[in-house]
Amino acid sequence: MASEPNFPPLPGFIPLKPCFYQDFDEIPEHHRVMCKRMYNLWILNSITLAVNLVGCFAWMFGGGGVTNFGLAFIWLLIFTPCSYVCWFRTLYKAFKSDSSFNFMAFFFVFMAQVGISIIQSIGIPGWGVCGWLATLSFFSYNILIALIMLIPTIMFTVVAVLSFIALTKIHNFYRGSGNSMSRAQEEWTTGAWKNPMVQQAAMGAASSAMQQDQYTPPQNTDKFDNQM
Repeated sequence: MASEPNFPPLPGFIPLKPCFYQDFDEIPEHHRVMCKRMYNLWILNSITLAVNLVGCFAWMFGGGGVTNFGLAFIWLLIFTPCSYVCWFRTLYKAFKSDSSFNFMAFFFVFMAQVGISIIQSIGIPGWGVCGWLATLSFFSYNILIALIMLIPTIMFTVVAVLSFIALTKIHNFYRGSGNSMSRAQEEWTTGAWKNPMVQQAAMGAASSAMQQDQYTPPQNTDKFDNQM
């Protein structure tokens, strides 16, 4: 039986309902920690975009122009839900069902996310982000506002570094788990990537394989005892 959507956890006075069902307990135990870390990374990225909006507002107040503030507001509205749907939700489904197709989709989108994070940390003026170029150049005009801009700049840098590390770790796991591009193409062709029954079977097989890897058979000591 399908569970009721529970994410995002919106307050009751908002006339919108949750769109997704999210429960980390349904993720296999050997993937659960990484899945939670990626969820925390998504939260950090969303908070960074909100802090960047404040930084761009201070930047505008100090004479930096309204364009950066307007773009920062647009990035917050677009990137927050899109990053959840396009890369975190994709990875969540990949971990849940051991789906090669979802892993490949995650890598494709998240590599773009890493690139965007690097660009945001650089901070090209006029792009709506308080990165290093924009912040350092503003120290000669207003030190206080530049210090405010420095906060989202550091946060963008942290997000970029953590995103690159996460991409590397998940890619190493993917390569070592036996998944492949051919398997992802097969899942796409057959439609197995969106079949709940196939996903449940794949998740069970992955859990069984992990349990077998962790199980060490008892050694046969009869021959050793006879020699003694």
